[in-house]
Amino acid sequence: MAKEKGRKLIAQNKKARHDYLIIDTYEAGLVLTGTEVKSLRQGRASLVDGFVQLDGQEAWLHNVHVPEYSQGTWTNHSARRKRKLLLHRAEIDKLESKSGETGHTIVPLALYFKDGRAKVEIALAKGKKEYDKRQALREKQDRRETDRAIAAVKRRQRGA
Repeated sequence: MAKEKGRKLIAQNKKARHDYLIIDTYEAGLVLTGTEVKSLRQGRASLVDGFVQLDGQEAWLHNVHVPEYSQGTWTNHSARRKRKLLLHRAEIDKLESKSGETGHTIVPLALYFKDGRAKVEIALAKGKKEYDKRQALREKQDRRETDRAIAAVKRRQRGA
């Protein structure tokens, strides 16, 4: 069997980018059981309520839903168990010092396979206030309107 190459996205947490201001991102490996890997290969997972907790010298991923493998037997995994993240010591130390600051948290952004290995993209984030969310939405709409206006002008110029 040929070795997988590239990045195959399994799940994304789009709500995290809306609810949090992303400060820094990291790529971490995951410690998984066999049935979890098979379930992920079917493209089934949810990062919606997920968060990362630093416990001593280790990082743990909590509340990420990986459904039980349909052909699994008594060896099947628990869907919302905590999973260990594989990070370098320096990354854990940096995350620990930054996440200790008020309002900072660590959230998962994406779950994917990279060259056949399960990875999770985590981010050091700061919670947005309601007015920050409205401001970001307004900026996004303004950018979309200007892009449409520029495209319309270009179309008219080509047609003339």
